[in-house]
Amino acid sequence: MTDTDTEPAMPIAQVVRSTEAEGPGRRFAVWFQGCPLRCPGCCNPEFLPFTGGQPTTATALALEMRVARDEAGIEGITLLGGEPFAHASGAVALAAAAQELGLSVMVFSGFTLGQLRERRDRAVEDLLARTDILVDGPYLREQPDTERRWVGSRNQVIHFLTDRYSLDDQWRQRNTLEIRVRGGEITVNGFPARDAVGLWKGWKRKKPPALRSTPIVSGQPVLESR
Repeated sequence: MTDTDTEPAMPIAQVVRSTEAEGPGRRFAVWFQGCPLRCPGCCNPEFLPFTGGQPTTATALALEMRVARDEAGIEGITLLGGEPFAHASGAVALAAAAQELGLSVMVFSGFTLGQLRERRDRAVEDLLARTDILVDGPYLREQPDTERRWVGSRNQVIHFLTDRYSLDDQWRQRNTLEIRVRGGEITVNGFPARDAVGLWKGWKRKKPPALRSTPIVSGQPVLESR
């Protein structure tokens, strides 16, 4: 029996191996399945239940990260959900694997940085220590953010926890929505315009996307600005 045979698996809702809609540069994005919060208007309601998702190990995802780095030129990973800090142990393993590959780490959380630090949870502390950018706070649909890229609502705060990134001009661009069409499958990621939410959710209701990685080469994304 190998180490990977006994490695705990994480519930993963979706993986996009190369995206520009989930943080600076090209990024490897991982959505966890399961979130204890219920923000009205959440753009990923299907990722809220703690049941479902695809059991996946950090080792398996690390191999995909390496391929994405070498073939697509990704510069980092982004952890979303769901709620990454509800899966902190697995998220730490992914962050550590990313750093070993020279990649940066960005995390979106519905909890505030203060709330996370108050937990006194070792896995949470370890994940924060390995995070370059944290975007924190619940999504408030009454306060849509139209000024900052990769941020859902105005209450959310961007924390640069290392000196790898800063608030430069790329954060002032318009948000994008990536739509990938492969055969009869449609997958969507990014921040949709308010008048587009019903449209892409309608697609998912008609044809739920498979929970697997989006290829780098085939099915290139269509970009739409918010």
